[in-house]
Amino acid sequence: MNIAIASGKGGTGKTFVSTNLFKTFQSLGHSALLVDCDVECPNSLLFFDLKKLSDTIVKEYRPIIDTNKCVYCGLCYEYCEYNAIFYVPELKQIKLLDNLCHGCKACTVACKHGAIENSSTEIGQVSFFVDSEKHIFLEGRLKEGKIASIPIIKSTIKEALSLSSDFVLIDSSPGTSCPFIQTAVRSDYIVLVTEPTPFGLSDLKQAVETLDSINKNYGVIINRSGIGNIEVYDYLEKNKIPIIAEIPFSKEIARYYSEGKLAVSYLSEIKELFEEISNKIIKNGNSIS
Repeated sequence: MNIAIASGKGGTGKTFVSTNLFKTFQSLGHSALLVDCDVECPNSLLFFDLKKLSDTIVKEYRPIIDTNKCVYCGLCYEYCEYNAIFYVPELKQIKLLDNLCHGCKACTVACKHGAIENSSTEIGQVSFFVDSEKHIFLEGRLKEGKIASIPIIKSTIKEALSLSSDFVLIDSSPGTSCPFIQTAVRSDYIVLVTEPTPFGLSDLKQAVETLDSINKNYGVIINRSGIGNIEVYDYLEKNKIPIIAEIPFSKEIARYYSEGKLAVSYLSEIKELFEEISNKIIKNGNSIS
């Protein structure tokens, strides 16, 4: 069962839930794998004492324009949906804008004069880690200065699914754009983490609409309950969206988190709560399958 832990916005507690949920799955005797797919800012593995095993470099297609063969017809420029080709025909100037290129190869298809050569560039990596008990962890990381996160997310999840594990817990990118969607479509169940605030509700609605549009199953964890207002609860009740659990606002939780420690290892009431969360997620997953 592949479980994505996601949120409509950053700062709701997605990584807090991911790391403590992983620890709980382990303590309950389940075979679990933690995968950090928040590739622009991966930080889930900071909560564990790990040793790096290996890295897999992720590359993406990049065209090389041979100006000696180019006839400046402009077809590659017209085909590019991302405006990644700088083109001034009057001056016979044409150049790839690397940071805008998404590696779609449309320019290669467009060129009829053999002026575009195939090449690739490193955009990030997938790293494998292990703890003292031989549990494997994966992390996708986008290379600094690069913008194409999707190939890294795909590669990270592909590597994770090649390993033998009953449960794959995927710490997704925040928001509802392409990185979130690419994680969700590769998951059996999505845990949406929100907070009872106007911003939390606004972004939760966007996440719910996105998941409904791709027909995915999900439940909601309300983090920092006790603050804000009840509008999130009214929305969930009105739309018959299941609440997996409420995690109370707690200075103790915040302190342990800021120290890089897992709350389930120190607070008995949080340990029991995450055990209930784990069992609910497993039950929901089994009912889906």
